[in-house]
Amino acid sequence: MFWNKDIKKNILTVSAIIRNQRGFAFKLVTAALLALIAAILQAAGGVIPGIGMLISPFSTVPIIISMLLSQSYGLLSYFLTIFLLLFIQPSELIIFPFTTGAMAIGIGIGLILFNKGWKVITVSSLFLCIGICLLLYVLKFPVLGPFLIQFKVWNIFVIYLLSLVYCWLWIELVIRLLSKLITGQQGRF
Repeated sequence: MFWNKDIKKNILTVSAIIRNQRGFAFKLVTAALLALIAAILQAAGGVIPGIGMLISPFSTVPIIISMLLSQSYGLLSYFLTIFLLLFIQPSELIIFPFTTGAMAIGIGIGLILFNKGWKVITVSSLFLCIGICLLLYVLKFPVLGPFLIQFKVWNIFVIYLLSLVYCWLWIELVIRLLSKLITGQQGRF
């Protein structure tokens, strides 16, 4: 648990390694490749029945990595993933921009801007909650199935709490992944 620990040093180390030792072309190709990986992982939910729904949430990781590369490359990967989903799996096109992709952008921005874990979790869960509420209450798309369809303050509170737990799990995973990347791969870059 890292609720009150300083997580900025891990993020800055990874960002500095990538930013300082690689050129523009490498970063651009990396952002495009990460967008392709995110699109393939997101499309798995519609292509592979059953197990694909378990693979689909992992499309968050490439966008987060791209956001750590640079915020502009992260947004490029986000929009490129949306564009690729238009061709690969159009049925996933409405889910990714508002849920998985929005959460990844929120986690990336939170990791770059804040140094405490609880701030990152709060910002990223806000991104995810707003995306889910837009899908449920503005576009009338039942992203949560038959649950929480009516617009009530209690429903928004429940959605935010679920978003908070989900983002907390993802940020724990990302922080552990980054710490392993720093300790194991620092000499390779």
